[in-house]
Amino acid sequence: MRWRNVLAACAVLLAARTAHAHPVPFSYLDVRVEQAALDVTLTAHVFDVGHDLQIDPADRLLAPDVLSSHAAALVALMTPRLTLRVDGRLLAPQWSPPEALAERQSVRIRLRYPLSQMPGVVAIDAALFPYDPEHKTFVNVYEGARVTQAILDRAEIHMDYYAGSAQSPWAVVRRFVPAGVHHILIGADHLLFLFGLLLMGGTMRRLAVIVTAFTVAHSLTLSLAALNLVTPPARVIEPAIALSIVYVGLDNLMVRGGRDARAWIAFAFGFIHGFGFANVLRDMDLPARALGWSLFAFNVGVEMGQLVVVVVVASVLALVRRRYPAAGRFVTVAGSLAVSAAGVFWFVERVFFPGGVS
Repeated sequence: MRWRNVLAACAVLLAARTAHAHPVPFSYLDVRVEQAALDVTLTAHVFDVGHDLQIDPADRLLAPDVLSSHAAALVALMTPRLTLRVDGRLLAPQWSPPEALAERQSVRIRLRYPLSQMPGVVAIDAALFPYDPEHKTFVNVYEGARVTQAILDRAEIHMDYYAGSAQSPWAVVRRFVPAGVHHILIGADHLLFLFGLLLMGGTMRRLAVIVTAFTVAHSLTLSLAALNLVTPPARVIEPAIALSIVYVGLDNLMVRGGRDARAWIAFAFGFIHGFGFANVLRDMDLPARALGWSLFAFNVGVEMGQLVVVVVVASVLALVRRRYPAAGRFVTVAGSLAVSAAGVFWFVERVFFPGGVS
């Protein structure tokens, strides 16, 4: 059964509420993706429209002459509340005159967004009637025989639709590569784990092996988790990431006789960090029809950010060791202690204070 049939049944039930209550806290947004334009139909209940246009009783809007006299005000009301972007570019709609749907107690408006070419990603933001915390907008995006559906409300006003065109992979890459870079650069726990691996120094070849081991491992588990093949809970993964940070700091302090197991440490704990990346990626509304591209792009972004960090940190540490050997040794020991201490703090916080400490 299509969502819309189910939602129509829910609307009938809600309509049975008392007269002073909101009869149907729903709006419907139908978006048709075509080569030359986006054709959009917005259907809203007269209760909502009447409330925000201060028309009482609201069903006066079902009279064509009344609705026509308020057409400009309705367009002015909806313009900032409904925005569509194609490949990052804000579109200006062409509004048609509103229509009254007496049998549905609703008002329908048609909009047309002209395009110069087939879109890659269509970004929809809809906060149509923010006065009502229960209000929901049911979105149907049509492209050929394909239908994609979403529910937008006060907590989630945005959706991205990835069109089935040749440009779609590039639209996905443009979104998820910067997201990957951003995540690794703000991920203090991931960065501190990398920092701990780099503290002991080594040749560029050795450091490349260590970072590659980490990359291979976390890329594998990131993909498995994003595909919902393996999904360990965050309450397990986040403390485990903290313990990996504790371990890498302690391992630096316990190194004897030239033993260097950092590549194996990076590989083993990279699996755990991959699940941490996946928890973030899962919240980003992965496009189902471009899942492979989104995973690839996010991984590329993570590696780009990671590479920048590795080059900067390794270069600074090498410079310090070369010019000030004693200071270099101190940085290794003090840095390793600091890494382990931070890992202990995060472990305690994530196990005993999962909501955060203040």
